[in-house]
Amino acid sequence: MNFQLLEKISSILSSQNNYYSLFFSYSMNLKEKISEYQDFPKKGILFRDFSPILNDPAAMSFVVEEFSKKFHPKDVDVFVGIESRGFITASILAQKYNKGMVMLRKAGKLPGKTVEISYTIEYGKAVLEIQKNVLKKGERVVICDDLLATGGTAKAGAKLVEKIGAKVAGFAFIIELTDLNGIKEINNYKTVSLVQY
Repeated sequence: MNFQLLEKISSILSSQNNYYSLFFSYSMNLKEKISEYQDFPKKGILFRDFSPILNDPAAMSFVVEEFSKKFHPKDVDVFVGIESRGFITASILAQKYNKGMVMLRKAGKLPGKTVEISYTIEYGKAVLEIQKNVLKKGERVVICDDLLATGGTAKAGAKLVEKIGAKVAGFAFIIELTDLNGIKEINNYKTVSLVQY
């Protein structure tokens, strides 16, 4: 066996960040990586936490590769992350695609001129903001978050992006809670969820 050749192949795969996708993309069960917490953040709610995925390089690579199968690089200009877990997904996808990343934040967290929208979420009321000139008119964005629940935050994010002249090319969620039917709020957009409950 030519070990020098194997070493060279391994080096190439690692440098191209393809190692994990080569060995894990066909068999990864993300549900096994998601933790569950009963009565959090309040009584009666089962919180599904994707944090263990962040501590697993193979799972992170799998997430990136699965989303990259659904969104063609030519169809995306920028990834937009919803505070705060959406920042993570948007950042790793932006790196994969060699695109920019923009943050949608809670009220008062962004400097400079901002545009905001008020909306209802599963736990009450909220305000989302984006910097006024951070997206160019007509830019195609994929909005990222860890979870699609009732769809209120996602819908608000889309309205905010469109309010400043950009276009929503789709949504990327790691988890979707199908019982809450949040998809109905954004059913006119392309939506990708990697895990459904």
